[in-house]
Amino acid sequence: MQIEFEMSDDIITAILTGELDHHSALSIREDIDHAMQVYRAKNLILDFSSVSFADSSGIGMIMGRYKKVKEKDGCMMLCGCSVYMKRIFEMAGIFTIIEETEERGEAMRQLKERGEENER
Repeated sequence: MQIEFEMSDDIITAILTGELDHHSALSIREDIDHAMQVYRAKNLILDFSSVSFADSSGIGMIMGRYKKVKEKDGCMMLCGCSVYMKRIFEMAGIFTIIEETEERGEAMRQLKERGEENER
């Protein structure tokens, strides 16, 4: 599993590539937490467009990041989920608490709009 970060305002995007399983979940969690702390990001987008597999450890990593983002009064979104990934996340109940968009740009736009609304 590889991870690449993009930062815009208080939104950090983690672009994931590979398989999110028990072998990679811990290091991905640590990398995301570190990047959020260093860049003082409040909001998080997880881009799954290049993820081919996720197991329960991956679900746990997502839920843990959701909790951390909520502690900062931020928002979290998922994007780029394949049909397979959507099925896994739906079964795990992820989409009942975390919104999903097709594309990263749409997730970014929605989070920026929410930030502007909160500033008013």
